[in-house]
Amino acid sequence: MDDEISRSLAEVGPRLRRLRTERGVTLTALSEATGISKSTLSRLESGQRRPSLELLLPLAKAHRIPLDDLVGAPETGDPRVRLTPRAFHGRTVVPLTRRQPGNGLTAWKIIIPPGRSVPETRTHEGYEWLFVLDGTLRLVLGDRDLTLVPGEAAEFDTRLPHWFGSTGDGPVEVLSLFGPQGERVHTKARPAGGTG
Repeated sequence: MDDEISRSLAEVGPRLRRLRTERGVTLTALSEATGISKSTLSRLESGQRRPSLELLLPLAKAHRIPLDDLVGAPETGDPRVRLTPRAFHGRTVVPLTRRQPGNGLTAWKIIIPPGRSVPETRTHEGYEWLFVLDGTLRLVLGDRDLTLVPGEAAEFDTRLPHWFGSTGDGPVEVLSLFGPQGERVHTKARPAGGTG
């Protein structure tokens, strides 16, 4: 048991550094947000300073993550995910995993309201998998314009310009899985306006 605790504590520093750099936060900015000196933060990240609750609580608050995630605590107790919907760019997004974006695979249920909108493609690191639960989804992927119906799925590298939304015929419910790694694109959809 002591070895397990020592291992967990040893992983806190690298986890803190990775979290800070992934979010583009400087030691100076983190020091200002937490009240912890830059030198203490640096020693904590490098493993030269042992993590304590006094240091970890303000860091968890500043990064807006649970303390358990910060220290890599094993999941215990109730395995259910609290489905707390939130509005995001006019869509309702329901997290289906506890993991934070950037920390491995995340799952979301996305409800997109009806209405035609002009696709604004974007790119970012990772892979995304979409599965249409209800409604008709329009997916713009590079120079392809696709329509997906319930039961169809798409998988793509998010470094390719992409956008998805309603075809305008009604709301769409989509299951989205997003991860930093994945396989090559496999799309099961038909071109927009196609008959099958």
